[in-house]
Amino acid sequence: METAESRLSLSATLQALNGALRGKTGEGTPLRGSVWFKESSAQNLRSRDFLAPQAALRGMFANGKVPHGIAESVLSIKSPGVPPIQSCQEGSAGLTVQLERPAAFEKILTAIPTYTKPQQRGGGHSILLNCVPLHGRKGLASLSLSHLRAILVADHLAGLLHAQGVDVHLVPALQDEESHHFLRQLRVEWPSVLETSPNLEDILAMKEALRRCPYATFAPTDQDGVVCKLHLKGILKEQEHLEGYDSNLDVFLVTEEKLCHVAELHRVVLRCTADAPGRSCSVVHVVSHEEAFQQQKVDLLWRLVALQTLPGPQKHLVCGPVKTIRSASPLSSLHYFQLRHSQMYEASVLKYGDLSQDDTWTEIVNVLTAAAIRFEMLSINHQSQVLLDVEEASISTKGTKSGAFVMYNCARLATLFETYKRAEEQGLYPAFPPPSELNYISLREEGEWLLLFNGVLPFQETLDRVIQLSLSDGGLRITANTEAVCKFLIQLSMDFSSYYNRVHILGEPRPHLFSQMFARLQLMRAVREVFHSALATLHLPPLCQI
Repeated sequence: METAESRLSLSATLQALNGALRGKTGEGTPLRGSVWFKESSAQNLRSRDFLAPQAALRGMFANGKVPHGIAESVLSIKSPGVPPIQSCQEGSAGLTVQLERPAAFEKILTAIPTYTKPQQRGGGHSILLNCVPLHGRKGLASLSLSHLRAILVADHLAGLLHAQGVDVHLVPALQDEESHHFLRQLRVEWPSVLETSPNLEDILAMKEALRRCPYATFAPTDQDGVVCKLHLKGILKEQEHLEGYDSNLDVFLVTEEKLCHVAELHRVVLRCTADAPGRSCSVVHVVSHEEAFQQQKVDLLWRLVALQTLPGPQKHLVCGPVKTIRSASPLSSLHYFQLRHSQMYEASVLKYGDLSQDDTWTEIVNVLTAAAIRFEMLSINHQSQVLLDVEEASISTKGTKSGAFVMYNCARLATLFETYKRAEEQGLYPAFPPPSELNYISLREEGEWLLLFNGVLPFQETLDRVIQLSLSDGGLRITANTEAVCKFLIQLSMDFSSYYNRVHILGEPRPHLFSQMFARLQLMRAVREVFHSALATLHLPPLCQI
């Protein structure tokens, strides 16, 4: 059985290909970065899988000529994680490499879980995700679309980290029942009760710490919930090592609510480090752009009142604004959900007829709505602005860039295997052979390599890139590729849909056709597992029918 150490890897392949060039640079320009890149378009994949462009090669070697023996060096690569290489040729585009595709199909499709399940990281580090818009949440009236986006980013990031075995703690506890019910409809999984909660002693200790601070000014009594005024400019001037804070930070009116916010964070961090002595705990504040300035104040307040050094850095992941077009008035999160649900229901009725008496379809429409909203909010880099077209027709299963389209293709895969199962029970098809006995040489169709090379093989590395958070770097803000999974699923759905519409996977029940049919079904198994694993990080259940 294949292990994680022996699994094929695109990054390992690129590293080995660059190593083959590095050994031939001689007196030319030293190799910096990656010269090779992976092809992804159907057109280019007809003739090559990797390319080192001619322009980059000219800059590397003396006289701009590729040394003799480069192709032989590439063909001789025998490294863990690198698929067998069929050819390496020099042409007008540069150096091209094509893999031994049947061997790659066999290696991957005989070890599907190794490629389709997220890698378990674990380790001695914890991450506390602080979803800022949920603090003090009371009802949905003030829940803006930008707030909703930050919540969905935090929830998706939590799903990705959990899937890879990272120790994740979620703050705050969402105790408002109306908000909790609404977010459950969007498949947001957020705790209503914390593993440990702050108490009155925590708040009093923090107030006492503030009284000792020379930058805090107290009134004789608390006024309108304000505990004190905190002069942040003095704190930042004194602590010059703090980087990335807004230069306009000045007076902060510290309220009981903000102290509770900090106390909740601090209690969870202390519990996290107490449960695992020596473990570091980083804090990521996921915040909407409209609250980013205020959250920097909370960050500094926590640094000031912490009764001991924080066990890890604080970082801020800021989500850009959400704007609507073709909307006569501002759209609340609740109205947005209701609008998308109504549109999804109407699209389903047009396609399938009256659904009002079908409980199964009620749930399907609910899932499709959650998927449509998640993909709209998460398919764009979290720093960029999201523009919502409230009359957007592509939220239906016909739009190739929608969450509904992804769910539709996931359901098509489920239908494919259900159809095979029924045919097997009827004696039309034999039982599925062991993966090691399948004829992978029969997988010659262009779309089959596209699904394996662009879908199954790079899936785990796609997840890895999302959670590579720069927690130890300087500065206050961090970024994450939170759009990567949605974009990956959209492209995978487009490739699968094109292949499914063109190729008859379940052939006629004739023995001479079974060999290719089972190889294709094994590839579809891998694609299905990738769909399921990726959707799980979005907390979306796979659909069995649409």
